[in-house]
Amino acid sequence: MDYLLENFGLSGKVAMVTGGNSGIGWAIAQGLAKAGADLFLYTHSARNIEEVTKEIEAIGRKVKFAHGDLDREDDAMAAVEKCIEAYGKIDILVNNAGMIHRAPLLEGDNEGWKKVIDLNLSAVYYLSKVAGRHMTQQGSGKIINIASMLSFQGGKFVPSYTASKHGVAGLTKAFANELAESNVQINAIAPGYIETANTAPIRADEKRNAEILGRIPAGRWGKTEDLAAAAVFLASKASDYMNGHVLCVDGGWLVR
Repeated sequence: MDYLLENFGLSGKVAMVTGGNSGIGWAIAQGLAKAGADLFLYTHSARNIEEVTKEIEAIGRKVKFAHGDLDREDDAMAAVEKCIEAYGKIDILVNNAGMIHRAPLLEGDNEGWKKVIDLNLSAVYYLSKVAGRHMTQQGSGKIINIASMLSFQGGKFVPSYTASKHGVAGLTKAFANELAESNVQINAIAPGYIETANTAPIRADEKRNAEILGRIPAGRWGKTEDLAAAAVFLASKASDYMNGHVLCVDGGWLVR
């Protein structure tokens, strides 16, 4: 048990999660808190703040918030510094905030492309760059990016999302190569089909739901808790010799 607590526990750590007040980000934030980390949640809005605070404090951990638009360079560059101001350090950064814009390749508007790239990719670069500076100075740190099945596939009608998630996988490897010697590990999680509010319409479509389940060897949709467990592992000492890896949590979707 001591081995597990030492290697998988996050006691004394400060974790910053972007988009951490709902969906996958909230599940990851809860998982990190249950493992012992105090939280700094950077969100687009104040939605669910009171509920989130109550639940995290019930776990016995601290949680603090800041709000901004990470698709704006100034906000993204300042976000990590707000975590440092709040806690004096950052040990874990989870780049979870993101968006998707659906439109056929030949009909998509350029503004939609730009917003997706700015939030899903450029913000990951800015946040990781600032966090990486602090982490290299303290001689340790974990950065966890949220990739996608579309970090490997092309998809349809989501060219900006696909490009951004391919880019996230590339940034994960690039940062890992440069920061590994400073004992900073950068890895990514690529979720498969996960049960969230965003995927509720797809699950409600019997034909589409059956098509998806037919390709997943596990025979079920993933749960947000599946991603939280992966994030705790990548945030912990147990993953110290993993760097630049994209961890697929997909029930076997990619290997089918």
